[in-house]
Amino acid sequence: MASKYADKAFWVDTFDRAVSTVAQAGVATLTAGATGILEVDWVQAASVAGLAGAVSVLTSVAFRGGNTNKVQ
Repeated sequence: MASKYADKAFWVDTFDRAVSTVAQAGVATLTAGATGILEVDWVQAASVAGLAGAVSVLTSVAFRGGNTNKVQ
């Protein structure tokens, strides 16, 4: 059985989940406490979203489950 890390679909799915997580964290950060667009701390928002994306990728890599994309 080939490694899941060699599968292109694994990396496409990982990237897709990371982008979704970054977007969700960005929206959550932007709407938490700011009352207007001028009051947003953009560096902090980008930092939080970037960290969430990195955690998403690491979680995908660390997950030990089998490859669920392929029919056996």
